[in-house]
Amino acid sequence: MGPLVTTDWLVTELGKPDLIVFDATKYLPNEDKDGHAEFLRGHIPGARYFDIDVVADPDTELPHMVPTPGRFAKLMSVLGVSNDSRVVFYDQKGLASAARGWWLMGLFGHDSAAVLDGGLPKWQREGRAVEAGEPTSPRPVTFRPDFRATRLRGIGDVLGNVGTQVELVLDARAAARFTGEVPEPRAGMRSGHIPGSASVPYTDLLNADGTFRPAEAVRTRLVKAGVDGARTVVTSCGSGVTACILTLGLRVAGLPEGAVYDGSWTEWGSRSDTPVESRSA
Repeated sequence: MGPLVTTDWLVTELGKPDLIVFDATKYLPNEDKDGHAEFLRGHIPGARYFDIDVVADPDTELPHMVPTPGRFAKLMSVLGVSNDSRVVFYDQKGLASAARGWWLMGLFGHDSAAVLDGGLPKWQREGRAVEAGEPTSPRPVTFRPDFRATRLRGIGDVLGNVGTQVELVLDARAAARFTGEVPEPRAGMRSGHIPGSASVPYTDLLNADGTFRPAEAVRTRLVKAGVDGARTVVTSCGSGVTACILTLGLRVAGLPEGAVYDGSWTEWGSRSDTPVESRSA
């Protein structure tokens, strides 16, 4: 199972005891929708809801930050995920937040995880079955995490990198947010970007229907942004969610994945001690 699976593949695997399907939808603060409520209205049969605000650190004001290994293990156990599970994530937009679930699994040592290419919209366009309501609670199992710290960056790491530029920071936000031409969706955020970072809106890696572009096209776009395999890539975005799409894109393109700056612009743009640039992307 690669990092992306197709709807055709999922149809053949759905219902197998080792396969767990999660809806990992997260809407932005300025979107008038609730992911869990929409999940209850309709989801892929047998899917469970993966709330990235719950699978997170509860002791910070920043949104959906990475939890401790102990908390992640406990939550995965409750959700029925064992170390032998195959896990597929999708979201209700096509591809916006599902990659966050995929990345979290890899961060904690579980490589048998993938993202459904095109998500729920593609599934529904193809006339495939959906079901409504809350699924039956799974039987708790044991999940043993293997935390991979090299895949995560904190604000101290990124601050230090502003001076050294040893690592390449890719920003997944829309270009107008990167340049500071439009305000951030979260109130009180400064506009602009981390000095030295490059703009790669996550939509540049996707087709209009929310599926990934061919691997070579993804690679070409990332290389254009400066990815050369020499510098470690650190992906960033608004709050560490769509950054994971860029990380997934690196995997799809056969490039080193690097790390995710978890606090992303929500952390960087809300502090007074972080430098900000505003210029053309």
